[in-house]
Amino acid sequence: MLVLVAVAAGLGWWTVQRSFPTTSGELEVSGLREPVTVMRDASGIPSIVAENDHDLFFAQGFVHAQDRFWEMDFRRHVTAGRLAELFGESQVPTDAFIRTLNWRGIAEVEYTMLDETSRAFYDAYAEGVNAYLDQRSGADLSLEYAVLALQNPGYSPEPWSGVDSIAWLKAMAWDLRSNLEDEVDRALLATALPPEEVARLHPGFAWGEMPTILGSPAGAAPASHGAPVPIEASAQPEASAQPEASALAEASVLAALRANLDAVPELLGPAGNEIGSNSWVVAGSLTETGLPLLANDPHLGASMPSVWAQMGLACATIDDDCTFDVSGYTFAGLPGVIIGHNARIAWGFTNLGPDVADLYLERAGAETYELDGAQVPLAIREETIEVAGGDPRTITVRSTARGPIVTDLGGAYATVAGDYPAAAGIDTGGGEIALSLQWTALTPGTTPQAVFAMNRAQDWAQFRAAAALFDVPAQNLVYADVDGNIGYQAPGDIPVRLAGDGTVPLPGWTSANGWAGSIPFDQLPHELNPARGYIVTANNAVAADAPLLTMDWDLGYRARSIEQRIDALVASGAPITSDDLADIQLDTADANAETLVPLIQSLQLDGDAARGQQLLAGWDARADADSAEAAYFAVFWRNLLDCMFAELPDGTKPSGGDRWISVVDRLIDEPESAWWTDAESGSSGRDAVIAHALASAWAEASDRLGDDPERWRWGRLHTLTLTNQSFGESGIAPIEWLFNRGPYEVGGGSAIPNAMSWDAQEGYEVRWVPSMRMVIDLADVDRSRWINLTGASGHAFHPHYADQTPKWQHGELIDWPHTREAVEAAARDTLKLTPSPVE
Repeated sequence: MLVLVAVAAGLGWWTVQRSFPTTSGELEVSGLREPVTVMRDASGIPSIVAENDHDLFFAQGFVHAQDRFWEMDFRRHVTAGRLAELFGESQVPTDAFIRTLNWRGIAEVEYTMLDETSRAFYDAYAEGVNAYLDQRSGADLSLEYAVLALQNPGYSPEPWSGVDSIAWLKAMAWDLRSNLEDEVDRALLATALPPEEVARLHPGFAWGEMPTILGSPAGAAPASHGAPVPIEASAQPEASAQPEASALAEASVLAALRANLDAVPELLGPAGNEIGSNSWVVAGSLTETGLPLLANDPHLGASMPSVWAQMGLACATIDDDCTFDVSGYTFAGLPGVIIGHNARIAWGFTNLGPDVADLYLERAGAETYELDGAQVPLAIREETIEVAGGDPRTITVRSTARGPIVTDLGGAYATVAGDYPAAAGIDTGGGEIALSLQWTALTPGTTPQAVFAMNRAQDWAQFRAAAALFDVPAQNLVYADVDGNIGYQAPGDIPVRLAGDGTVPLPGWTSANGWAGSIPFDQLPHELNPARGYIVTANNAVAADAPLLTMDWDLGYRARSIEQRIDALVASGAPITSDDLADIQLDTADANAETLVPLIQSLQLDGDAARGQQLLAGWDARADADSAEAAYFAVFWRNLLDCMFAELPDGTKPSGGDRWISVVDRLIDEPESAWWTDAESGSSGRDAVIAHALASAWAEASDRLGDDPERWRWGRLHTLTLTNQSFGESGIAPIEWLFNRGPYEVGGGSAIPNAMSWDAQEGYEVRWVPSMRMVIDLADVDRSRWINLTGASGHAFHPHYADQTPKWQHGELIDWPHTREAVEAAARDTLKLTPSPVE
């Protein structure tokens, strides 16, 4: 038995290790034109040095495939709507949804639109990936293929293509699609609440109170930034005669849509309102070095491995044949660097969050839909979904001129389509009511070219020219350069609406609703060298006098905290350092606690509520991992939301993030509001409901953490488990053990600069994180520092699978070598890729 166990263990370890890449020595690779050097530092982060652009991107594809090919293969199956080919029947609904949106088809068009140089870069990258696939297959590529073989033994990955890379940008756009969920949420709430209460539960940005990106604080909002248009105010001809039935039927359609939205894999991690980011740039007039500092920490759903892959791409000599010297964060599967710096400029991203997707109610039949009283032909296509272990499935996709009909996906959609006309009292003449989706990412664009232009930009003018190509997803771009300039640019394809403000679905049977083009690039907000000496973006509103970009901004708590920290540093008179910026990234100041704790301290309480009040007395309102007060306050906050909003419709209940912090904050001044009611306990009025929530929280915290509050810690509740996207939630414990890592105890929380966000409907575990952190020093880029959520490798049990996570957990950054001298000095492994001899 011992021998058998030893043999099994040995075979298991051999299976795990056989996919680890070669990182030192020399490899002959077919397709290279000249030798390429790949140097890896102590964290396994690769820096590639090539003699020409073709070989540089060829090698990037080869190295990405070495480290992350399963991740790349899984992603392309998602973006092509081909997950059922890997995992069988269970993935058919997800594939059907993505086929309906046609991500792959749009990517194919964008590939044909590429300029000759950009297409050559995508092709070279694909050649490098395929060169690696020529050398390995099956479990030699990644451990996941050994696991997949247990279910789908006949699968073998096909060659990579440039379209595979471009399609990934659609997934990026989908995960950053801004307010589509808010639009659905408002419509669902409208089935149960009057318009003024729907608006109350979707508070607008506090213009004049919270900082805006360009100018702080903002002035009063212009008229176009007023309250959202309530659903009843939209023109709905026959439906308006029976608003309650119409709203109820619409809710059924939208509830089904929300369920389908939630089923689509989020390749940047779990979606939600907490996806955001922080970035800021400080001018040299305020820094220790006299040149700018730039910080960025994108907040995305936690995934294993991290969505980011750190990498350097450098030409041995910059000339006409070789034009890149850039390093930063890449996406495995996509050529170029997404966020980072070259020798002259640095840039960071946060989600701008414009409203770029709208839903429309459609009177649609099998072949036509109604528009302005006429029947217009639908665009119809069939899609065949191959199913591992099963028969192929064929779906029919119908599209209006605005976009695809998303209620053609069977199941609940088919039922809704049949029931809606009678429920709404609409005479459709034998047609049906459906929902169509208009989304900017479903129009072919130029983002695939933007990455290369940004990587090679040398000054503000060239950077803005690159930004003009970055149409989807729209981002806040912060900028700094070695000449001392700092800047901001909002790019993107952002629609101009003919009617409404994008907050609720509108009828599609009239051309009075829809889009009238996009905001011209020159009218999008931008700024160079502001007098205040810094620029902060944290998904907050850009400017009061900007074009209407969205009604659903982040409400500004993170931006305010960051600006307060920077203002304090400026007021101190001491020059700002990169350590100062790194420390701001770790700020755990909880604005929600700063508001509610003083109110709690003012109440007359007894019993467990008084014990909770006493625990919070003197707390600094920081959500640190070792804080007992932070643990108790989080439990109180979740209980308070449950008390106040238990009666909301399913799918609309509080997540606890910035939106709900603002809702409760505004209700504090209305102590007798009906929202201060807990039906279960019979409590009513602000003070009574808070007291009940405090007592309930004390009981829950004692149950979860023990009876001694001195031993309570926020980190014990607030844990992060890094979950593999494909097998991490398989339900098979041994397989999950292979690929997942954690739990890790962390601090921070929602609407906090250190954005370890959680969902009050799910529990206290972390769902969204700073997916990476970086601080770039333009005085000496080799003094820049960075960290990734996981590690350089996507191979389970590889030394670099999760080696950066403990440092990330504790707020540490690691060295970021960029210049040739620094990269060579930091190298621990060096691999020489050489062209194969000509046969």
